[in-house]
Amino acid sequence: MCGICGYYSFKKEISTKNILEMNKAIQHRGPDDEGFWLFNQNWGKFFSGIDSTEKIKETFPVIKDEKSRLALGFRRLSIVDLSENGHQPMTSQEENLIITFNGEIYNFKELRVELENYNYYFKSSSDTEVILKAYEHWGISMFEKLDGMFAICIVDLNQKKVIFGRDRMGLKPLFYIKNNDGLIWASEIKSILKNEFVKPEINWNGVYTNFLFQTTLAPETCFKDIFSLEAGSLMILNLENHSITKEKFWTLSSKINSEISEEEAVKKIDELLSKSVSEQLYADVPVTSMMSGGIDSTLITAKAKPFKNDVNAFTIQYKFAEDEVKNASLVAEKLKIKHHIKKVNDDEVLADLKENIQHFEEPYSSLEVLMNAAEDAKNLGFKVVLSGNGADELFGGYGHTLKLKKWLVLKNFNFVRNFIFTKDPLSQKVKNYFSQEFIFDFFRQSQVGMKPLEAENVLKSDIFKTINIDFKRFHLTETKNYSGYFEYDMKYSLSSHHVFRDDLSAMKFGVEFRYPYLSNELIDFVLTLPEKFRFNGIENKPLLRKVAENYLPKEVLNMPKRGFSFPLHHFIKNEKKVQHFITENLESLKKRNFFEAETIDRWWKNQNNVYDCVKIWQLVTFELWYQKYFENL
Repeated sequence: MCGICGYYSFKKEISTKNILEMNKAIQHRGPDDEGFWLFNQNWGKFFSGIDSTEKIKETFPVIKDEKSRLALGFRRLSIVDLSENGHQPMTSQEENLIITFNGEIYNFKELRVELENYNYYFKSSSDTEVILKAYEHWGISMFEKLDGMFAICIVDLNQKKVIFGRDRMGLKPLFYIKNNDGLIWASEIKSILKNEFVKPEINWNGVYTNFLFQTTLAPETCFKDIFSLEAGSLMILNLENHSITKEKFWTLSSKINSEISEEEAVKKIDELLSKSVSEQLYADVPVTSMMSGGIDSTLITAKAKPFKNDVNAFTIQYKFAEDEVKNASLVAEKLKIKHHIKKVNDDEVLADLKENIQHFEEPYSSLEVLMNAAEDAKNLGFKVVLSGNGADELFGGYGHTLKLKKWLVLKNFNFVRNFIFTKDPLSQKVKNYFSQEFIFDFFRQSQVGMKPLEAENVLKSDIFKTINIDFKRFHLTETKNYSGYFEYDMKYSLSSHHVFRDDLSAMKFGVEFRYPYLSNELIDFVLTLPEKFRFNGIENKPLLRKVAENYLPKEVLNMPKRGFSFPLHHFIKNEKKVQHFITENLESLKKRNFFEAETIDRWWKNQNNVYDCVKIWQLVTFELWYQKYFENL
């Protein structure tokens, strides 16, 4: 739910035009209400906005031409406590604490009972008020108690600090920039760019990792000096000396329980997943399940049925996804639930192509289906959607994971790369494979973006020379086993990529995706399990499959793993409209003098396999990203 933004000007008061434009840039995240809070040295005031509810406008004056050094903006997507009691920014009784919060806290009822036992009184039934009083009672240690998805900003006037926190998996985004003028933050980068202190510049380090990994590795973005607050982290701004401190309130590390049996593990996962689904079904608006037809989403739907008898499910049908739709329908029939199937034809995929690509705040490597899914959910009247995302990372669901053991053996022969002198595609492919020294390199190879040599060849040499190609700054523990790979999957595949994509796709249409596989208890439990249970090198998701056997038909269990995106290669090969779209944008890109025109032309003329289209699409989406955020502000 919602979107937040704000700034603290270090040297002077600035116009409220800044916070108004920042808030307007994320209007799509919260169409139901908006609010503001401004602070100077001696006063703090609440304001309503043009899009505030009538009752809020009666309570607070509409913001006009004011000036302040500290400002908070908020857009609301009403999901829990639909009344004005859930309005933000929200303050404590003494008005010394002010909070803006984007997300959902699934254990807020338990925390509320605990706080009531400490004699705290609540005026609303919102999770926002629980967070505020939890901070009053526990301080920053309250962040580790929160089970949910969140990006939180708390202004503590007593301590003269602003505290920012982001959930364990980074399910809700929070970006920031600190320069000589101030600190600016928001749920989306497009909001930050509306502040007068910010002038967009390309971060070529971020672009380089984006090309190689299909996403920009956190905490970097493709914008110079704009960073994402890392998952499971706090950032604290001192309002007096403008210093910033950061700390982690949660990490992946856990002690292995070698005594547990596989049967006990499966039973416990089953129980914890049921608990997570039941908690995440809670909302004061209609909830549905997005069912692609694979194990992850169909299992979530099956789990939801006992807790919500009238649960709905919906499926997006598109070219080459007929088997998935068939399986989703099979499960819906078995569960006796209402099943909506939205058939998306080629024209609908391409209708808003440019706008949808530019909504993402970085170059992209696929033809996104999630925006269509979010739009369909909205049209069906649903604000909340249960998603199966996170299961692949948590339970080892990707096919390339099964190649890990083979790679650990073959890496002993990496010296052969020194004897490969030919430049043909096969030789370069072999050389690239035997250049993987670390688990991090194996993870990079699995992401199917550009290869390092390809990125080097397509970038102008003067730009490439400025890029830091030493990726050791992104390395984690580097243990030579599945656990080492798992860390990268969770941090860079999930947190930096998939949930970032999910959030932007869903919130573009004012829809909230929820992730039952990513509850605190379920993640914590899986981390304690012996590796032999979680990864056998033979089949993906061995533990989750054993849970699913009790709920799903064999057709779903036996279906091969597929990505959830439109068939990009098909559109490039067969659609003249797409070919023209690509040619037009590549010609524009070549004039910018960022990339080697000859390399671009060669890549475009040689579309020999499904992976060749990825690097072309990355260049096209770079061009569209540049147009949106550097030319059309």
